[in-house]
Amino acid sequence: MRLFIVSNRLPVKITCSSDGKFIFSRSEGGVATGLKSLDVDCEKHWIGWPGVCVEQKTEKDDICSQLEKNNYHPIFLSDEQYKNYYEGYSNSTLWPLCHYFFAYTLYKKNFWESYREVNAVFCEEISRIVEPNDWVWVQDYQLMLLPGMLREKFPNLHIGYFHHIPFPSHELFRILPERVEILNGLLGADFVAFHIHDYMRHFISATERILHKNFNLDEVQMNDRVTRVDALPMGINYDLYHNVIADDKVHHAVEKTRLLFGDHKLIISVDRLDYSKGILHRLYGFASFLKNHPEYHGKVTLAMVIVPSRDHVGSYAELKTKIDEEIGSINGTYSTMNWTPVCYFYHGFSFEELVAMYYVADIALVTPLRDGMNLVAKEYVATKQDNPGVLILSEMAGVSVELSDALLINPNDTDQIEQAICQALKMPLEEQRERLQRMQAILSVQTVNKWAADFMREWRQTAEKNKRLQKKKISAQDRNEIKTLYDQARKRLILLDYDGTLTAFKNHPEDAVPTPALRDLLQRFCSDSRNHVTINSGRDHYTLEKWLGDLPLSFAAEHGAFYKEKGAWHKNIGNREWDSELLFILNLFVSKTPYSHLETKEAALAWHYRESDAWLGELRAQQLTKAIMPVCLKKGLQIMQGNKVVEIKSPECTKGSEVDRLLLASRYDFILAIGDDTTDEDMFRALPVSAITVKVGIVSEKAKYNLSSQEEVLPFLEKLSGEGVSYGTTSKSIKGQLKATVDFFKGLWTNKK
Repeated sequence: MRLFIVSNRLPVKITCSSDGKFIFSRSEGGVATGLKSLDVDCEKHWIGWPGVCVEQKTEKDDICSQLEKNNYHPIFLSDEQYKNYYEGYSNSTLWPLCHYFFAYTLYKKNFWESYREVNAVFCEEISRIVEPNDWVWVQDYQLMLLPGMLREKFPNLHIGYFHHIPFPSHELFRILPERVEILNGLLGADFVAFHIHDYMRHFISATERILHKNFNLDEVQMNDRVTRVDALPMGINYDLYHNVIADDKVHHAVEKTRLLFGDHKLIISVDRLDYSKGILHRLYGFASFLKNHPEYHGKVTLAMVIVPSRDHVGSYAELKTKIDEEIGSINGTYSTMNWTPVCYFYHGFSFEELVAMYYVADIALVTPLRDGMNLVAKEYVATKQDNPGVLILSEMAGVSVELSDALLINPNDTDQIEQAICQALKMPLEEQRERLQRMQAILSVQTVNKWAADFMREWRQTAEKNKRLQKKKISAQDRNEIKTLYDQARKRLILLDYDGTLTAFKNHPEDAVPTPALRDLLQRFCSDSRNHVTINSGRDHYTLEKWLGDLPLSFAAEHGAFYKEKGAWHKNIGNREWDSELLFILNLFVSKTPYSHLETKEAALAWHYRESDAWLGELRAQQLTKAIMPVCLKKGLQIMQGNKVVEIKSPECTKGSEVDRLLLASRYDFILAIGDDTTDEDMFRALPVSAITVKVGIVSEKAKYNLSSQEEVLPFLEKLSGEGVSYGTTSKSIKGQLKATVDFFKGLWTNKK
């Protein structure tokens, strides 16, 4: 097994020395650390941009020769490509939108073109080195088109995707002009994961409402496979941070930090320069704290670490200016000869220096306005081995789901920030320890290694399921074998659903009129004396009779409540008068749900919501089911949820009961059943194992085979109805006859027993 990890950047830093030589150093980011130590029996490869734009072939060859020693495969981009793809679409369009700063979102055609182009470049490089059975794990928002591109080239490739930043609500995501392309890109993966369930929920909602695809819990059907979605919070290397104080370099850095800040209560704040981090709001809250609590003057210091990032971009440069001004204002107002309220560091620190500040700090102030996860909060908690401290945490950070023992605040409310600082300063040491211990217990289990291993496990499960599902897809060989069995059979039963099988679903059910091509096909099947063709449908018998009653077909209407044989209709149930309370509830839901309607049949009531808003329709379907359940239980009625329909009917009759009646009436040596809905499962379930059962659309556990869409049904039936070998003219036919005879006597013996 080979695992290819694909990210915007390779886990290396490349710098160019004064003499023009490239210097390589390892990047120890959270993703790189977790995936480097991933405990799987596989050969790991990395694919990504090396961090420098080079044009000369000799330079590219030099970089490749160095990187490929470690199974690193660089993607070379031009300056223009990287600018428009990374700084442009990735970070000027997607980043602000996903972090709910839609006013900052820039829409430029060249940004999108570069984003698509670079994703295609990644796809081309991966296509050059991967094999069909390899595993490709795509990382983050810069490569959201890549899974779909890879799926198109390699239908059976194992593809996973992890989204490391927030996924916005449907209302926000739909603003994006390229929303359809991006969602389809992500759905090319077998498994898509996010940090928390909120992001997962937003993605599902966007997929359902923009692409009109229906999720079954955490899965959505994509032709002959599923895409599964889950939430897997990323962790840290807990042991590294928790035991870091034992390192001599760190111990020395701790002593230096204590000397620097003296006996002041130390509040630490660590961020990359970004408007999503809530840095200004944090400063406003701290300023308010100093204004309203003079008793802490000279006793509390905020150490603000800001790592430079994109400060040449207009919005970032403006943010830095405002931060500088606010820090200057706070320090100008409150500083004394012996105390500076805000110690400002506009640069990064070494690992040892940073964890030393974590260890010493009495309070960590982590207040992003929006954050996918935020590992700083986890790192701070992990370092507090024997030194208490308090975490003040934004409820808008993904990590807040796990670290509920932090002081959770709304980062937009500066009063809350002020109050939380006061609470933290007054918190008893014992309470600090108890809160830290509970959070550490979580972090010690939910490590970065566990995150990566959990992703791989669920990805494998989905990939295995997709293999099983793909085996059910009718292949050319399957078609030939079914055709052979059909041609050799002496007596055939053909059971066909109507809506979603013989015809596509229509917004208005009355529009699903059979086409001349369908009528001609059914006529050809009926003209063969060996065939008994039955339309087994939930449709009312009046409509079926009007549309197809002139053909020599048999019918089972309203899930077997009515059936037609030899030109005459029969009724399986007694006359029913629908309960007024039930009708009232159903009509109420029609009025509450725009574009829904109630279909009243003799043996069933059907509430259709195909035209309704996807989310509202599903909500109302659940509400309706709950509302009518007491009435249906009292009246002995069955509730069935189908494809955009809730149906109430007698439990006596199903599509399966019609099968039972037909099999009791006669014996068949070939049975074919095709259907698309949950109601057709009853039909599949009632048939013998020898029957050819075909589910259309979502793959069924009960059906042997699958056709991906309704468009494939008629061509499949056309091939079946074509000219075949006449019964009894070949050795194969004779073998088929003998087999049928053997099966017949086996059946007799079984019944006798």
